[in-house]
Amino acid sequence: MRRKVDPLRYQASLERLYHIFKGMSDTVNEVSRWRCPYKNVQDRCTANFGCRNQLRDGSEALPVCIGSGKLDYRSAWEV
Repeated sequence: MRRKVDPLRYQASLERLYHIFKGMSDTVNEVSRWRCPYKNVQDRCTANFGCRNQLRDGSEALPVCIGSGKLDYRSAWEV
């Protein structure tokens, strides 16, 4: 049997989700000012193209990113 949806609880749930995702989005916007979007958590480069900050260590693993983290990468994908 279906339960009725309480509009007030539904709205409260949506607002909670909004604030959770807003916080995540704010963090992403801040981090994107200094961290390359292709650098993973292990400081490996996931880009499918060459970059002067890629350091190959002889293994088949992704190259190590040796970027300084002091560059603003946003202009690379802003239109």
